Amino acid sequence: EVQLVESGGGLVQPGGSLRLSCAGSGFTFGTYDMSWVRQPPGKGPEWVSGINSDGRGTYYADSVKGRFTISRDNAKRTLYLQMNSLKFEDTAVYYCAKRLRPPSGWAPASQGTQVTVSS
Repeated sequence: EVQLVESGGGLVQPGGSLRLSCAGSGFTFGTYDMSWVRQPPGKGPEWVSGINSDGRGTYYADSVKGRFTISRDNAKRTLYLQMNSLKFEDTAVYYCAKRLRPPSGWAPASQGTQVTVSS
């Protein structure tokens, strides 16, 4: 059974940092491009960042470029998202996905992790 389990979310003040993790199981993690997608309250999913299967290529939405860093450890079957300089508008449920950039209409198949940026 394919499983993606996100963790690391929480409540943080503007300007703060969080590191999200996504543990994958039930598939050959190291052969898949991966990504982070977020869903702000009351809005649809928004692609945040993607990474190639070997970690050599990383891609970011303009809204997070320079603040977020995606990485992966294939030996640990884990995807990461380091989030710095967090803003109110980063508040969302964050999901990982087994694609570099999920298409329009993509729906999460995992629980996600809540990130709330609030003072």
